[in-house]
Amino acid sequence: MINDAKSKPLEKSPPLTPRPLFSRFGVPVLVVGMVIAFFVTQLIGIYLAGSILLPAVDTLTVGDIFFLGSMDGTIVSASILISCVLLTLLMMAVIRVKGGNFRQYLALHSFSWLTAAAMMGILVLFMLVSQIVTYWLDKTPLDFVDPLYQSVSSVWLLVVAMVIVAPIYEELVFRGLLWSAISEQFSMQRGTIIASTVTSIIFAVIHLQYGLYEITTIMLLALIFCYARIKSGSVLLPILLHMINNGVAMGQYLMQVN
Repeated sequence: MINDAKSKPLEKSPPLTPRPLFSRFGVPVLVVGMVIAFFVTQLIGIYLAGSILLPAVDTLTVGDIFFLGSMDGTIVSASILISCVLLTLLMMAVIRVKGGNFRQYLALHSFSWLTAAAMMGILVLFMLVSQIVTYWLDKTPLDFVDPLYQSVSSVWLLVVAMVIVAPIYEELVFRGLLWSAISEQFSMQRGTIIASTVTSIIFAVIHLQYGLYEITTIMLLALIFCYARIKSGSVLLPILLHMINNGVAMGQYLMQVN
């Protein structure tokens, strides 16, 4: 009996598919909750920064703080920093409660610079085409920056907030948490397509300061960020591409106003 047991080859267990961190019902709840949190944290940031930085704040109502604060470049820049911290802490808490690993689930991994170079080439091509179409249609997508630029205490504060900080928490939310939560509900190929489409649509629509043309452009840009997440296996590359895109746009704006 002992010899027979030893002579039998060991059967390999089938590979285990990781259990999704969120259920099918939990994913839409997460998506709606994070979109709400995206706006709420910005409002909290404007209120906190406005309560500190606005003159004669004791005479202002809550509505006044929100209205005046949303038009002040210094307050909006500070609110972006606050929103980044609050959203990051929220995502950490949600993933931890669900028993996941924050770094792993948001794909905070290193990436290949060869992949990065290829994706930067795609981004540059997109920006060139977008610039030509924008010029041809006589669009001015950065008009909303005018009151912020004119009222900010330091232009560099606005640059840091919009070029560096905003891409970090936007990518962590959309190409990080939400992309992972949606994609894990399906097979690998189908999941990447559905996650990329859904998160890109939501990401474009929440940019309420833009018109239809700009929203369409943002959706295409978001799909490029999703493709970068897929090809690199990391959310850090979409963050880098997002920073480059915002940096080029901000650089063009500053050259025009100066």
